[in-house]
Amino acid sequence: MNEISVLQLILDASPAVKFVLLILFFASIVSWVMIVQRWLVLSSATEGVRSFEQRFWSGMDLTQLYKEGSQMQKEEIQVVGLENLFRAGFKEFMRLRQQGSVDKEAIMEGAQRAMRVAYSREEEKLEKHLAFLATVGSVTPYIGLFGTVIGIMNSFLGLATQGQATLQVVAPGIAEALFATAMGLFAAIPAVVAYNRYSSTVNSITSSYITFSDEFSSILHRQIHTT
Repeated sequence: MNEISVLQLILDASPAVKFVLLILFFASIVSWVMIVQRWLVLSSATEGVRSFEQRFWSGMDLTQLYKEGSQMQKEEIQVVGLENLFRAGFKEFMRLRQQGSVDKEAIMEGAQRAMRVAYSREEEKLEKHLAFLATVGSVTPYIGLFGTVIGIMNSFLGLATQGQATLQVVAPGIAEALFATAMGLFAAIPAVVAYNRYSSTVNSITSSYITFSDEFSSILHRQIHTT
């Protein structure tokens, strides 16, 4: 079926089928926007994990590493991901330690609590819009099926008015029914693939965050108990 015949098919479709196709079209467009946007965010987060871990485990002084992040913020360079966990934990650790009256266990609990809060915020950023992709992937096939049912009903109604079963009578309804099914799948398949892929990526990134938080907590624990 060429492009002109597809356009003609849409123009000749019943109002209900046109409405279904419009919903599926916009769902597909929005999901593709989300797919690209999530790809950029998750790629940046993955690179951020690799880059910060290289700096962190290079032997650089923790205070200097914290100051570098502060300088980046002053220069309006966005600090995200793993570095936010480090900055939140280290800032709270130093703040409580400087008070003098706070015992060592309370200092550690405060630093770990700050990292947990930062982790929750970063996790929320990573998972943003994934629920929408999951919804598109699960709902749009049924919306397309609804259009399919309407198209088939139109075919039977055409038979009832014509009184004779010919291909010319049933073909338009069957065609718009199949097109609605195809549009539902066209919207759903990329959303499902992206959701599964991105969910796996988010799990990998958050696992790196949790591992780093445990390792950093151990470093802070050793530091506070050896001074």
